[in-house]
This record gives sequence, structure tokens and C-alpha cells, in this order.
Amino acid sequence: MTNDAEHTEQIISHYGGSTPVRSRWTYRATEPYTVIAAFQADADRWVEWIFGRDLLAEGLVRAAGDGDVRLAPVTSGGRAVLALEIESPDGHAVLELDHAAVQAFFATTTAMVPLGGEADFFDIDALIEEITNV
Repeated sequence: MTNDAEHTEQIISHYGGSTPVRSRWTYRATEPYTVIAAFQADADRWVEWIFGRDLLAEGLVRAAGDGDVRLAPVTSGGRAVLALEIESPDGHAVLELDHAAVQAFFATTTAMVPLGGEADFFDIDALIEEITNV
């Protein structure tokens, strides 16, 4: 079973607590294991990070992630935020996202595809065809 449903949420992040960074969060039922977080670098340039939805689920409740993407719920300035730490050879950033907004985005993803039900939405045959027809 596949579903073409897609949900995109825009969340304002704060780098170092001072500079707003526009982000666009996307989840597609046809790619049920991942979420995409895109951050606006310039007026017409976005930088995308793709990571596991399971990492987002864990990061909303406790520190999670060992690689280039790490998440942790923290309190900053008296408000609940989700600290998102991203790292690449080009740089490192820690962004503070409104915890409730990210939680709402995550809840929408689970309404689209329940946790543990991803295999019902993932088209393995299409992936095999894509890989073998390269």
C-alpha cells in the first residue's frame, strides 16, 4: 500500500538564541522512514538534512543521535525547545526549535503513517526497480 500524502511545516529556529532561521519540515508517506528538515541559507537557497523519523521520535523525549544529526529536548529562556545539532564538513550549527511545533509536526507524521507501520507504505519493488535500472 502506498500513499502520496505529504506534510510540510515551517518552523522558525534560533541559532545561538539570536538569529532566526526559517526551516521547512517535510514528511512523505511514500518515504515513511525519513523526515526532511530544510533550512534557509539565503533568500533562494535551502540546505536539506534527511534523517530517520525514529531519531525525531526519540529526540523529542530524550537526547538522541550519534552522527551528523543530534536532538535533545531542553529548556532555553524558560521555554521548552528541541535542540537540533547538525554537523558536516562545511560547518556545525545548533538550532533551537519550538518543541510544541516539532511535536505537532511529528504527530501529523504518525497520523499519516503509524510508527511501526512504515513497511505498509514503503514500496520495496519500486526501490529495487530504481536501483536496478540505473
